[in-house]
Amino acid sequence: MKHAVNRRNLLAGAVATMALPAAGARAQGSKTGVDAATWTPDYITKLAGTADYDTAAECARVVPLDYKGRLTYWYWGVNQASTEIEKRMDADFWVAFAKTYPNIEVVKQNLDYNQMLDKLRTASIGKSAPMVARLPILWGSEFAAKGQLMPFGPADVGFGEEEFWPGALKSVTWKGKRYGVPTNNETMAFIWNAQIFKDAGLDPEKAPETWDDVVAYSRQIKQKTGKNGYGLIARVNAGNTPFRFMPQLWAYGGGALDEAEESPTYSKIQINNAGSKAALQAAYDMYVRDKSVPTSALTNTQTENQNPFIAGQLAMMIAHPSEYALMLDMAKKTAGEDRKVADNVVANMRYGLIPRGPKRRAVVFGGSNAHVFNPDIVEGGMDLKAVRAFVAFMTGPEWSIKLAWNNSNPGNVRAFRTKWMKERLETIRFLNVTTSMLPNGIPFPVLPQSAEIMNIVVPNMLQNALTGKMTVDAAAENAAKEIKNLIADL
Repeated sequence: MKHAVNRRNLLAGAVATMALPAAGARAQGSKTGVDAATWTPDYITKLAGTADYDTAAECARVVPLDYKGRLTYWYWGVNQASTEIEKRMDADFWVAFAKTYPNIEVVKQNLDYNQMLDKLRTASIGKSAPMVARLPILWGSEFAAKGQLMPFGPADVGFGEEEFWPGALKSVTWKGKRYGVPTNNETMAFIWNAQIFKDAGLDPEKAPETWDDVVAYSRQIKQKTGKNGYGLIARVNAGNTPFRFMPQLWAYGGGALDEAEESPTYSKIQINNAGSKAALQAAYDMYVRDKSVPTSALTNTQTENQNPFIAGQLAMMIAHPSEYALMLDMAKKTAGEDRKVADNVVANMRYGLIPRGPKRRAVVFGGSNAHVFNPDIVEGGMDLKAVRAFVAFMTGPEWSIKLAWNNSNPGNVRAFRTKWMKERLETIRFLNVTTSMLPNGIPFPVLPQSAEIMNIVVPNMLQNALTGKMTVDAAAENAAKEIKNLIADL
């Protein structure tokens, strides 16, 4: 059976030039002083420290500072594994809110991430939900679909929608209504080892511009050095897989549904279109044809990419800005010749934009949102003014950046102009590069079934093609049938 498919034929109906940023991605400029159309690492650096904001004054325009009330709030926050700066920012946040609104009593629960979703489900059914919860970017759609959230968006806390990224607003939208306010947003970047590039005859200071380049570079690296080129990940039921494959799929013009479009309906299946099949073919070419990626890609997560990367045996991967700090830490734990190799890898570690495709440059848009539960399922009743005061305080420029200090980015785009952003850029290496990907961010489909689509259906499609169980075409068509069945009741 012939598994290879000509990628040019697959793209015959796809757009052959990179699309400009969507209109929504250019909307920030006039009212916020942030121009997303020129959102480059240099621009981000120059923007930082150019504005000051008065948090208390902004909140006072939403709810008077002497308001007396009560708030219940659930979130997953700092724990023993958190950095000292994260712990300090969390503590400072609660002190600052109490100072700003001294008459609002806050009853909060800092829950374990792995337990929070089930606890919220149980609480919502039992009418003992909190007034407000900060949830990962995809969780809110489940509660909105069940009618358990009340419509609540940026306008309810005094903000314009231009203060938030289009991808963030997509993530809080269900059937045309806003059901949350973005708190923080995150994107990843493309990382490579400049020394391996040089050894393979590639420009050591230049990232691959396109995904076709990634395939070619990966092949050349394998042929010239014997090392693996790209850190492909295809494990089933692991979030790392869609976070690294979907940017490639979107870049070629594909999608699980129509989530990459400016105004998605989440009803049009695109996992089997020409662009999606081209992306799957590219993965097949690296894994099967060229054997230029780890053979363990079928069971790997990003964790399994880290050891070969620090050992100088893997050239390219996708990861967060924190990956650099992690590699520094890993290098310190080695000794002798291994230490020399690790130090050389760190010295040659480079960050760049995630490659573009024929359709667009794309990255998974992650983060969290603040959601407000329906009053009829809130334990003890709803205090909407206390809710508005708290969410306005948390999602404004100051605290949306402080609470996202070293592991994300602020949800409110005005925060990029603050002195705190300037400090972050000075202390977190490569942050400006990963941050520059935000206008290219695409959230996973805002559907209750999204987790199963991304963590099961998409990885299974990869596995079916890479193992030869199905052809590239058949694997994509099979995934389309699975998605169709999943969303049949919507």
